[in-house]
Amino acid sequence: MSLPRLYARTIAFGLCAGLFAIPSFAAEAGATPAARQPTGLQMRLDALAQRARPGTLGIAVLDLRSGEAWRVNARQAFPMMSVFKAPVAGAVLDRIEHGGLSMELTVVIRRRELSSGTIRDHFEGERMIFTVRQLLADAVSRSDNTAVDALLDTIGGPRVVTAFLRSRGIDGMRVDLGERDFQSVFGNLEPGQKPPADETDAQQLARLQRGYRAYLVDPRNRSTPDAAAQFLRKLWEGQLLPPEPTRHLLDLMYAQTTPSRLRLGLPPGARLADKCGTSYTLEGTTAAYNDIGILSWPDGHAIVVAAFLTASVDPKGERDALFADLARTVAAALHPQPDAGPSAPNGPARRSRDESTGRGGSGR
Repeated sequence: MSLPRLYARTIAFGLCAGLFAIPSFAAEAGATPAARQPTGLQMRLDALAQRARPGTLGIAVLDLRSGEAWRVNARQAFPMMSVFKAPVAGAVLDRIEHGGLSMELTVVIRRRELSSGTIRDHFEGERMIFTVRQLLADAVSRSDNTAVDALLDTIGGPRVVTAFLRSRGIDGMRVDLGERDFQSVFGNLEPGQKPPADETDAQQLARLQRGYRAYLVDPRNRSTPDAAAQFLRKLWEGQLLPPEPTRHLLDLMYAQTTPSRLRLGLPPGARLADKCGTSYTLEGTTAAYNDIGILSWPDGHAIVVAAFLTASVDPKGERDALFADLARTVAAALHPQPDAGPSAPNGPARRSRDESTGRGGSGR
């Protein structure tokens, strides 16, 4: 997402994705009686949310072995930013599975269609050709904005993604817009409109402030932590996609190594398949700073963690520390390791059926 001159140096973009046997997702905060132990985990999650104030932190934690869940602000709808690239990829893979697309289908991208990301950084000439396979890797693993918009155009738009989610019983996550559209929201401009050529710095700042306020209340492209956890659980358990596309999406999410949020607190021996999402920061406020992922261990134990932070006034280092502490807290409570071994690599790997039936992106 490209913004005008005044704040170009201060913007951090998001380059930083009915429940089955999860009765504890019925309550708004805290664990239900089936999930009372360990009671300390809920208290620590509540403390992390308090630490995030005056920003709002939403958390959903789900132990896929026991079915127990812990939640904070988990029914509130948070702006996803590039987290939405994971469900977009899911919808694309579903279309491929049903014969509507091919991994090797070629897509033409023109210079005028470029948004922020690796494609724009390495673009040559006025047009380039990419395969769907390449666009999936760019969109999820490298969180490229041009790639996800091209994928949305290829499958028929955001409504196809939301329909895919609803068909899988995921109701609290919605995709309404692509990256180009949200550039207009942040810029307080109509789609395709450019800023006035004679705009002063003061006028530009006022316009960006209006756009930022509009984004913070915009209901589009949002997810509750509950819905994000549901999306991840269904992906891991093979209820979102068949085995081969499940493995493909998980591998793309394992390949997201930048930015590091939950990954900063990854315990020895664990792996993380995740998708981040990040807005830019204006006048010290960050509208969205997110990470959703699946922590897993060689013994097959897997834990879903979905965390969304909005309207944060903390600097980046403190936000990163918050997410790292969340990962450490969850792992220590649900998968204690008295004799920790070396950390598992976070690259693609073949897994046993116990680990997954089936692998991340904007975190920019």
